[in-house]
Amino acid sequence: MKKKIKILLVEDDPNFGSVLKNYLELNDYDVKLCSDGASSYENFVSGKFDICILDVMMPRKDGFTLAREIREKDEQVPIIFLTAKTMKEDMLSGFQVGADDYITKPFDSEVLLYKLKAILKRSADKTLESSQKEFKIGKYNFHYDHRTISLNNSSEKLSPKEADLLRLLCLYKNELLPRQKALKEIWGDDNYFNARSMDVFITKLRKYLKDDPSLDIINIHGKGFRMIDNANN
Repeated sequence: MKKKIKILLVEDDPNFGSVLKNYLELNDYDVKLCSDGASSYENFVSGKFDICILDVMMPRKDGFTLAREIREKDEQVPIIFLTAKTMKEDMLSGFQVGADDYITKPFDSEVLLYKLKAILKRSADKTLESSQKEFKIGKYNFHYDHRTISLNNSSEKLSPKEADLLRLLCLYKNELLPRQKALKEIWGDDNYFNARSMDVFITKLRKYLKDDPSLDIINIHGKGFRMIDNANN
């Protein structure tokens, strides 16, 4: 029997929360409904959830604070925010604390289902890829454990941080690698000095990959980096 996807649903409106919970259960999801941020965090810590759907405006603890605490415990679990607000600042705040998507109320329930399936598939793909040690990048072969990048008969030895950063770029190939994720995962902190250090490492990686014009590492200002691989799309 296939294991059901387990959702932590946090919504302080009891009527809306109950309706959404029932709808998701009818679509074969296992749903734990909580009505405030504090109890939600307790449930998250004691349970094992595949995805979190969080309201932003809640009593005792708002959704952004809850998401930060969840991210400290689990960097990988997908998070979707539900909110009645449409302000750009709120959306940016949601993405900055690690949200995977943002849905404003009222919304089409089928759209939510589509987003759930898409996000869960991406998450499963990344979990599978996270164990990958060897990568094909354009014309290059990158071996993470050996920290080597090879082209034809020549090979370069990478530093530990260079290898860690290149591995993340490979896992997010042709997608946005958020600055905060890279900084926290590799440097342990997303402060200004670490951010400048990461920029230097990105420059070094570009030099390693310069002999293949199909490759590029693009800086998405204020958000992160995207490694474009036109040869292996």
